[in-house]
Amino acid sequence: MSGKVSLLISGASGFVGKQLLNQLTKFEAYTFNCAVRAENSNVPFPVVIRSIDTNTNWSSALEGKQVVLHMAGRAHIMRDDSTDPLTEYRKVNVAGTLNLARQAAASGVKRFIFISSVKVNGEATAPATLFKHDDEPQPQDFYGVSKAEAEAGLKQLAAETGMEIVIIRPPLVYGPGVKANFATMLKWAQKNLPLPFGAIHNRRSMVALDNLVDLIITCISHPNAANQTFLVSDDQDISTTELLQMMTRAAGKKPRLLPVPVSWLKLAGKLTGKQAVIDRLSGNLQVDIEHTKNTLSWSPPVSVEEGIKRCFTKEDLC
Repeated sequence: MSGKVSLLISGASGFVGKQLLNQLTKFEAYTFNCAVRAENSNVPFPVVIRSIDTNTNWSSALEGKQVVLHMAGRAHIMRDDSTDPLTEYRKVNVAGTLNLARQAAASGVKRFIFISSVKVNGEATAPATLFKHDDEPQPQDFYGVSKAEAEAGLKQLAAETGMEIVIIRPPLVYGPGVKANFATMLKWAQKNLPLPFGAIHNRRSMVALDNLVDLIITCISHPNAANQTFLVSDDQDISTTELLQMMTRAAGKKPRLLPVPVSWLKLAGKLTGKQAVIDRLSGNLQVDIEHTKNTLSWSPPVSVEEGIKRCFTKEDLC
Protein backbone atom coordinates (compact mmCIF):
# COMPACT_ATOMS: atom_id res chain seq x y z
CA MET A 1 0.00 0.00 0.00
CA SER A 2 1.38 3.39 -0.94
CA GLY A 3 0.63 6.75 0.64
CA LYS A 4 -1.17 7.08 3.94
CA VAL A 5 -3.04 4.01 5.15
CA SER A 6 -6.34 4.50 6.94
CA LEU A 7 -7.05 1.96 9.68
CA LEU A 8 -10.00 0.88 11.80
CA ILE A 9 -8.82 -0.66 15.06
CA SER A 10 -11.01 -2.67 17.40
CA GLY A 11 -9.81 -3.55 20.90
CA ALA A 12 -7.69 -0.38 21.05
CA SER A 13 -8.28 0.08 24.78
CA GLY A 14 -6.97 -3.37 25.65
CA PHE A 15 -3.57 -4.59 26.78
CA VAL A 16 -2.17 -4.93 23.25
CA GLY A 17 -4.24 -2.12 21.79
CA LYS A 18 -2.87 0.59 24.05
CA GLN A 19 0.72 -0.19 23.11
CA LEU A 20 -0.21 -0.47 19.45
CA LEU A 21 -1.70 3.02 19.49
CA ASN A 22 1.36 4.34 21.28
CA GLN A 23 3.53 3.04 18.46
CA LEU A 24 1.23 3.95 15.58
CA THR A 25 1.21 7.60 16.58
CA LYS A 26 4.95 7.66 15.78
CA PHE A 27 4.29 6.90 12.11
CA GLU A 28 3.02 9.56 9.70
CA ALA A 29 2.03 6.83 7.24
CA TYR A 30 -1.02 5.76 9.24
CA THR A 31 -4.28 7.41 10.16
CA PHE A 32 -6.79 5.54 12.29
CA ASN A 33 -10.06 5.40 14.15
CA CYS A 34 -10.71 3.23 17.19
CA ALA A 35 -13.94 1.32 17.67
CA VAL A 36 -15.03 1.86 21.29
CA ARG A 37 -18.06 1.01 23.40
CA ALA A 38 -18.55 4.44 24.99
CA GLU A 39 -17.99 8.08 24.05
CA ASN A 40 -15.70 8.70 27.02
CA SER A 41 -13.24 5.91 26.18
CA ASN A 42 -9.69 7.10 26.67
CA VAL A 43 -8.45 6.41 23.13
CA PRO A 44 -7.79 8.80 20.25
CA PHE A 45 -10.17 9.19 17.30
CA PRO A 46 -12.99 7.04 18.71
CA VAL A 47 -15.97 5.67 16.80
CA VAL A 48 -18.67 4.30 19.11
CA ILE A 49 -19.63 0.67 18.49
CA ARG A 50 -21.75 -0.53 21.40
CA SER A 51 -21.30 -4.26 20.89
CA ILE A 52 -19.72 -6.80 18.56
CA ASP A 53 -22.13 -9.42 17.29
CA THR A 54 -23.90 -10.49 14.14
CA ASN A 55 -26.17 -7.41 14.16
CA THR A 56 -23.55 -4.67 14.59
CA ASN A 57 -23.62 -1.94 11.95
CA TRP A 58 -20.03 -0.94 11.14
CA SER A 59 -20.77 1.34 8.16
CA SER A 60 -19.78 4.64 9.78
CA ALA A 61 -16.59 3.18 11.25
CA LEU A 62 -15.51 1.56 7.98
CA GLU A 63 -15.97 4.59 5.75
CA GLY A 64 -12.74 5.30 3.88
CA LYS A 65 -10.76 2.56 5.63
CA GLN A 66 -8.17 0.43 3.82
CA VAL A 67 -7.19 -1.88 6.68
CA VAL A 68 -9.14 -3.31 9.62
CA LEU A 69 -7.15 -4.47 12.63
CA HIS A 70 -9.49 -6.62 14.69
CA MET A 71 -8.27 -7.31 18.23
CA ALA A 72 -11.54 -7.08 20.16
CA GLY A 73 -13.37 -10.21 21.22
CA ARG A 74 -14.54 -12.31 24.11
CA ALA A 75 -11.30 -13.03 25.93
CA HIS A 76 -10.16 -16.35 27.31
CA ILE A 77 -11.69 -16.78 30.78
CA MET A 78 -10.04 -19.17 33.24
CA ARG A 79 -13.22 -19.70 35.28
CA ASP A 80 -16.16 -19.21 32.92
CA ASP A 81 -19.45 -19.48 34.82
CA SER A 82 -21.79 -18.92 31.87
CA THR A 83 -24.26 -21.73 31.22
CA ASP A 84 -23.22 -22.10 27.56
CA PRO A 85 -19.70 -20.62 27.17
CA LEU A 86 -19.13 -21.88 23.62
CA THR A 87 -22.24 -20.08 22.40
CA GLU A 88 -21.10 -16.89 24.12
CA TYR A 89 -17.65 -17.13 22.55
CA ARG A 90 -19.16 -17.77 19.13
CA LYS A 91 -21.48 -14.75 19.33
CA VAL A 92 -18.54 -12.36 19.58
CA ASN A 93 -15.46 -14.16 18.28
CA VAL A 94 -17.07 -15.89 15.32
CA ALA A 95 -20.34 -14.22 14.33
CA GLY A 96 -19.16 -10.75 15.40
CA THR A 97 -15.83 -11.09 13.60
CA LEU A 98 -17.33 -12.39 10.37
CA ASN A 99 -20.04 -9.72 10.39
CA LEU A 100 -17.35 -7.05 10.61
CA ALA A 101 -15.28 -8.75 7.92
CA ARG A 102 -18.21 -9.02 5.49
CA GLN A 103 -19.03 -5.35 5.92
CA ALA A 104 -15.35 -4.48 5.56
CA ALA A 105 -15.11 -6.36 2.26
CA ALA A 106 -18.30 -4.70 1.00
CA SER A 107 -16.95 -1.24 1.89
CA GLY A 108 -13.72 -1.79 -0.04
CA VAL A 109 -11.32 -2.61 2.78
CA LYS A 110 -8.17 -4.13 1.26
CA ARG A 111 -6.79 -6.04 4.26
CA PHE A 112 -8.28 -7.52 7.43
CA ILE A 113 -5.81 -8.37 10.22
CA PHE A 114 -7.17 -10.77 12.82
CA ILE A 115 -5.47 -11.30 16.16
CA SER A 116 -6.18 -14.93 16.92
CA SER A 117 -4.46 -17.22 19.44
CA VAL A 118 -1.99 -20.09 19.59
CA LYS A 119 -4.85 -21.95 21.26
CA VAL A 120 -6.04 -22.67 17.73
CA ASN A 121 -3.04 -25.01 17.48
CA GLY A 122 -3.64 -26.55 20.90
CA GLU A 123 -2.71 -26.30 24.56
CA ALA A 124 0.71 -27.95 24.73
CA THR A 125 3.49 -29.43 22.64
CA ALA A 126 5.39 -32.66 23.16
CA PRO A 127 9.12 -32.34 23.95
CA ALA A 128 11.15 -31.25 20.91
CA THR A 129 7.92 -30.56 18.98
CA LEU A 130 6.79 -27.11 17.83
CA PHE A 131 3.45 -25.76 16.68
CA LYS A 132 3.61 -24.60 13.04
CA HIS A 133 1.57 -22.05 11.14
CA ASP A 134 0.08 -24.68 8.81
CA ASP A 135 -0.75 -27.34 11.39
CA GLU A 136 -4.27 -28.72 11.37
CA PRO A 137 -6.10 -26.77 14.11
CA GLN A 138 -6.49 -28.71 17.34
CA PRO A 139 -8.20 -26.31 19.78
CA GLN A 140 -9.02 -27.85 23.12
CA ASP A 141 -11.13 -25.22 24.84
CA PHE A 142 -14.11 -23.09 23.84
CA TYR A 143 -12.04 -19.96 23.31
CA GLY A 144 -9.66 -21.80 20.97
CA VAL A 145 -12.60 -23.35 19.10
CA SER A 146 -14.15 -19.91 18.54
CA LYS A 147 -10.87 -18.49 17.23
CA ALA A 148 -10.38 -21.47 14.90
CA GLU A 149 -13.91 -21.09 13.53
CA ALA A 150 -13.37 -17.37 12.98
CA GLU A 151 -10.14 -18.08 11.09
CA ALA A 152 -11.89 -20.60 8.85
CA GLY A 153 -14.71 -18.16 8.11
CA LEU A 154 -12.27 -15.38 7.30
CA LYS A 155 -10.33 -17.57 4.87
CA GLN A 156 -13.55 -18.49 3.09
CA LEU A 157 -14.54 -14.82 2.93
CA ALA A 158 -11.14 -13.95 1.45
CA ALA A 159 -11.65 -16.53 -1.28
CA GLU A 160 -15.11 -15.15 -2.04
CA THR A 161 -14.34 -11.42 -1.96
CA GLY A 162 -10.62 -10.94 -2.63
CA MET A 163 -10.11 -9.03 0.60
CA GLU A 164 -6.72 -9.97 2.06
CA ILE A 165 -6.76 -11.77 5.39
CA VAL A 166 -3.82 -11.78 7.81
CA ILE A 167 -4.02 -14.02 10.88
CA ILE A 168 -1.64 -13.66 13.83
CA ARG A 169 -1.58 -16.30 16.58
CA PRO A 170 0.33 -15.13 19.67
CA PRO A 171 1.13 -17.34 22.65
CA LEU A 172 1.30 -15.74 26.11
CA VAL A 173 1.81 -11.97 25.71
CA TYR A 174 3.62 -10.14 28.50
CA GLY A 175 4.62 -6.57 29.19
CA PRO A 176 3.79 -3.59 31.42
CA GLY A 177 0.24 -4.02 32.68
CA VAL A 178 0.05 -7.78 32.12
CA LYS A 179 -2.50 -9.59 34.26
CA ALA A 180 -3.30 -13.11 35.46
CA ASN A 181 -0.61 -15.72 36.14
CA PHE A 182 2.27 -13.76 34.67
CA ALA A 183 1.51 -10.83 36.97
CA THR A 184 1.48 -13.22 39.92
CA MET A 185 4.92 -14.50 38.95
CA LEU A 186 6.23 -10.93 38.70
CA LYS A 187 5.03 -10.30 42.24
CA TRP A 188 6.73 -13.49 43.40
CA ALA A 189 9.94 -12.16 41.88
CA GLN A 190 9.55 -8.80 43.63
CA LYS A 191 9.02 -10.45 47.01
CA ASN A 192 11.83 -12.92 46.28
CA LEU A 193 10.28 -15.66 48.39
CA PRO A 194 11.89 -19.11 48.25
CA LEU A 195 9.90 -21.01 45.62
CA PRO A 196 9.96 -24.74 44.72
CA PHE A 197 10.41 -24.07 41.01
CA GLY A 198 14.16 -24.45 40.58
CA ALA A 199 14.17 -27.70 38.59
CA ILE A 200 11.60 -27.20 35.83
CA HIS A 201 13.23 -27.91 32.48
CA ASN A 202 10.32 -27.34 30.14
CA ARG A 203 10.35 -25.06 27.08
CA ARG A 204 7.79 -22.34 26.49
CA SER A 205 7.34 -19.72 23.81
CA MET A 206 6.13 -16.28 24.86
CA VAL A 207 5.99 -12.92 23.12
CA ALA A 208 6.87 -9.54 24.57
CA LEU A 209 4.19 -6.92 24.02
CA ASP A 210 6.58 -4.77 21.98
CA ASN A 211 7.45 -7.71 19.71
CA LEU A 212 3.80 -8.50 19.01
CA VAL A 213 3.04 -4.86 18.27
CA ASP A 214 6.03 -4.65 15.94
CA LEU A 215 4.75 -7.65 13.99
CA ILE A 216 1.23 -6.23 13.79
CA ILE A 217 2.53 -2.97 12.37
CA THR A 218 4.69 -4.89 9.89
CA CYS A 219 1.59 -6.75 8.69
CA ILE A 220 -0.37 -3.58 7.97
CA SER A 221 1.39 -2.91 4.67
CA HIS A 222 3.83 -5.73 3.97
CA PRO A 223 2.90 -7.26 0.58
CA ASN A 224 3.93 -10.76 1.64
CA ALA A 225 1.55 -10.75 4.61
CA ALA A 226 -1.54 -11.14 2.44
CA ASN A 227 -3.55 -14.29 3.18
CA GLN A 228 -0.96 -15.66 5.58
CA THR A 229 -1.14 -17.13 9.07
CA PHE A 230 1.70 -16.10 11.37
CA LEU A 231 2.86 -17.55 14.65
CA VAL A 232 4.86 -15.13 16.78
CA SER A 233 7.21 -15.37 19.74
CA ASP A 234 10.38 -13.83 21.15
CA ASP A 235 12.29 -16.56 19.27
CA GLN A 236 13.87 -17.54 22.60
CA ASP A 237 12.03 -20.36 24.34
CA ILE A 238 12.76 -20.69 28.05
CA SER A 239 11.83 -22.84 31.02
CA THR A 240 9.68 -21.73 33.94
CA THR A 241 12.81 -21.85 36.10
CA GLU A 242 14.69 -19.57 33.68
CA LEU A 243 11.71 -17.23 33.49
CA LEU A 244 11.52 -16.82 37.27
CA GLN A 245 15.28 -16.30 37.44
CA MET A 246 15.06 -13.54 34.82
CA MET A 247 12.13 -11.92 36.61
CA THR A 248 13.93 -11.92 39.95
CA ARG A 249 17.08 -10.42 38.47
CA ALA A 250 15.01 -7.81 36.64
CA ALA A 251 13.53 -6.89 40.04
CA GLY A 252 17.08 -6.33 41.29
CA LYS A 253 17.28 -9.43 43.47
CA LYS A 254 19.07 -12.78 43.57
CA PRO A 255 16.86 -15.77 42.69
CA ARG A 256 15.92 -18.14 45.52
CA LEU A 257 14.47 -21.14 43.71
CA LEU A 258 14.51 -24.57 45.34
CA PRO A 259 15.23 -27.56 43.01
CA VAL A 260 12.11 -29.57 43.83
CA PRO A 261 11.51 -32.38 41.28
CA VAL A 262 8.59 -31.82 38.92
CA SER A 263 7.12 -35.18 39.96
CA TRP A 264 6.84 -33.88 43.52
CA LEU A 265 5.22 -30.66 42.30
CA LYS A 266 2.67 -32.65 40.32
CA LEU A 267 1.86 -34.80 43.33
CA ALA A 268 1.42 -31.70 45.47
CA GLY A 269 -0.77 -30.17 42.79
CA LYS A 270 -2.96 -33.25 42.68
CA LEU A 271 -3.35 -33.30 46.47
CA THR A 272 -4.18 -29.59 46.69
CA GLY A 273 -6.41 -29.30 43.63
CA LYS A 274 -3.80 -27.21 41.80
CA GLN A 275 -2.86 -29.79 39.19
CA ALA A 276 -3.82 -27.53 36.28
CA VAL A 277 -1.56 -24.79 37.62
CA ILE A 278 1.40 -27.15 37.95
CA ASP A 279 0.73 -28.54 34.48
CA ARG A 280 0.95 -25.02 33.02
CA LEU A 281 4.12 -24.25 34.96
CA SER A 282 5.84 -27.49 33.96
CA GLY A 283 4.45 -28.19 30.49
CA ASN A 284 5.81 -27.32 27.05
CA LEU A 285 4.34 -24.95 24.50
CA GLN A 286 6.66 -24.03 21.65
CA VAL A 287 5.92 -22.32 18.35
CA ASP A 288 7.93 -22.27 15.14
CA ILE A 289 8.21 -18.72 13.78
CA GLU A 290 10.51 -19.46 10.83
CA HIS A 291 7.61 -18.92 8.41
CA THR A 292 6.93 -15.52 9.98
CA LYS A 293 10.58 -14.47 9.90
CA ASN A 294 11.21 -15.67 6.35
CA THR A 295 7.97 -14.39 4.81
CA LEU A 296 8.25 -10.90 6.29
CA SER A 297 12.03 -10.60 6.72
CA TRP A 298 11.13 -9.92 10.34
CA SER A 299 12.73 -10.72 13.65
CA PRO A 300 11.67 -9.80 17.20
CA PRO A 301 13.35 -6.49 18.13
CA VAL A 302 13.17 -7.10 21.90
CA SER A 303 14.86 -9.94 23.81
CA VAL A 304 13.12 -11.89 26.56
CA GLU A 305 15.40 -10.27 29.15
CA GLU A 306 14.54 -6.78 27.92
CA GLY A 307 10.84 -7.62 27.66
CA ILE A 308 10.78 -8.79 31.27
CA LYS A 309 12.63 -5.67 32.43
CA ARG A 310 9.95 -3.55 30.81
CA CYS A 311 7.31 -5.28 32.95
CA PHE A 312 8.80 -3.50 35.99
CA THR A 313 8.52 0.03 34.59
CA LYS A 314 5.15 0.76 36.21
CA GLU A 315 5.05 1.70 39.86
CA ASP A 316 2.03 -0.49 40.47
CA LEU A 317 3.80 -3.44 38.78
CA CYS A 318 1.03 -4.83 36.67
